[in-house]
Amino acid sequence: MKKTPFKTESKRLLDLMVNAVYTHREIFLRELISNASDAIDKRYYSAMQKGKGGLDRADFEIRLAVDEAARTLTVTDNGCGMTKEELGANLGTIAASGTRAFREEHAGEEDLSVIGQFGVGFYAAFMVAKKVQVRTRAEDGEGFLWESDGVEGYTIRPQEDLPVGTSVALTLKADEDGQDYSEFLRPYRLEALVRKYSDYICYPIRMRNGDEDKTLNSMVPLWRKSKSEITREEYEAFYRENFHDTDPPEVALHVSAEGAVSYNALLFVPAKPPADYFTKEFKRGLRLYANGVMIMDASPDLLPEYFGFARGLVDSPDLSLNISRELMQHDRQLTLIANNLKKKLQQELLRIQENERERYEKIFAAYARPLKYGLYQEFGLNRDLLQDLLLYYSAKSEKLVTLAEYVETMPSEQEKIYYATGETAALARKLPQTQAILAKGYDVLCMADDVDEFVVKVLFAYREHEFQAVTEAGEALATDAEKEALQQARKENESLLARLKAALDGKVSEVRLSHALGDTVACLACEGGLSVDMVKVLRSMPDQPELPVSFVLELNPNHAVFAKLDALDEDVLAEYAALLYDQALLMAGLPIEDSYEFSKKICKYL
Repeated sequence: MKKTPFKTESKRLLDLMVNAVYTHREIFLRELISNASDAIDKRYYSAMQKGKGGLDRADFEIRLAVDEAARTLTVTDNGCGMTKEELGANLGTIAASGTRAFREEHAGEEDLSVIGQFGVGFYAAFMVAKKVQVRTRAEDGEGFLWESDGVEGYTIRPQEDLPVGTSVALTLKADEDGQDYSEFLRPYRLEALVRKYSDYICYPIRMRNGDEDKTLNSMVPLWRKSKSEITREEYEAFYRENFHDTDPPEVALHVSAEGAVSYNALLFVPAKPPADYFTKEFKRGLRLYANGVMIMDASPDLLPEYFGFARGLVDSPDLSLNISRELMQHDRQLTLIANNLKKKLQQELLRIQENERERYEKIFAAYARPLKYGLYQEFGLNRDLLQDLLLYYSAKSEKLVTLAEYVETMPSEQEKIYYATGETAALARKLPQTQAILAKGYDVLCMADDVDEFVVKVLFAYREHEFQAVTEAGEALATDAEKEALQQARKENESLLARLKAALDGKVSEVRLSHALGDTVACLACEGGLSVDMVKVLRSMPDQPELPVSFVLELNPNHAVFAKLDALDEDVLAEYAALLYDQALLMAGLPIEDSYEFSKKICKYL
């Protein structure tokens, strides 16, 4: 029989469909099953519109059949079928879509959830098949066989004794050049693909394997059920099965939204991050479904990076898909969903923080770093969403507190939020400057993450209270008497301070006195708005140029060691100055230049 040529530039466009549009050849099965589901939808919907009885959703099914000897895989449905004209229009013209036409014809009518839009999914079959045969019969019509090898065109001829519906038989390509097309003849592989892409098609997908006739899909998505019908155990079982985690999730959030865009979502916060979470290899994102058909395994656009630890999925009938149904176009619907989901997750975390504090502290301990980086990134753009999720160790109450809790317990005369940084919260609490602030009756937030100081610099203030590092707060908090005594001590020791600076030979830009050192004789400070801990962070970054830093050595004029310095001769004073400087470096967590010399001096003066 003479072939009818495709109505477009068939060879060129078909090559594009097979080799460029689809990334993974396995999705041909998703496309054929989606087409079968559409066909059933159209038959059922049309029957309801015409008032025909006798048809129930339970009467419909999609079947897979394998013939290993003939190397064929067949997908059959008992949907609407096609006439000869529809075969030529839908399959003879690449990128013509009967489903799209059906949607346009019934635009605005309810309960219409057919999936196909572009009319190219059927041609994905040629990625794995050397020949495709379509047997089909519409209701009250004749049966036909459409056949093509996907090169020059197709043939259509009458076919007797066909049931209503469509059967697509693929004769698979031979295994050669390292390509294993026989994998699509293996029942376990087909079952896995159905579970992956088409598990929530609302009609049973069945396949006979030996004596067993097995339904491969679950059909009813958990996320489409009412929340009141689902137990915590069901959420946990779904999470474990779909995201392969041995631990139950700390958070299970179920979202059903209608309005400008309609969607259902399930979000889970794992009990702990996966092993590769903080590596470049980690693949964040939510699974994306359109009417129960998986479009993407991990769409990174549905949650921001700072919430990238969340696992889950989104299913929406309103998404604008691109031609291959593999990638999302960045459109208004996607943006609306993403904005809504991040707010929903933030609200759920705040609810847990308020009502289940111990549980929230566990969650925060696992994911504090991405939340803090989310604040620091984009120069504080996300502050309103993230700042109330933060927890810091309170030096006063010796427990974790929120920024709101800190502000609410501030004495009426306190104006600023004080914080201290250190390698651990415990070390930050021991800082002499922290102790000086506590002595005033004020609390101090102890911060131990590298990013913390960057976060407070970006936030600048919380509820109109500016953040203030304890290392910069001493002068402002001093009483008039303390300020006067310090000024007097500076005058009296002006010469000694100059001698100490000279002895340190350019290692510090200044040696000055401070009344906020408690029982410590010396500590290190920085000029220019940087703290010592921020200097350490910046210096630890790879491929960074040497950071020019002006250190200041602060001394306690009330300490017994300081009282003896002025009487020392220049040589001994120089050794004392070096010891005080090295001791201040060690307290700050910075390396000393010569540990051997430091040890010798310690032994000498012991």
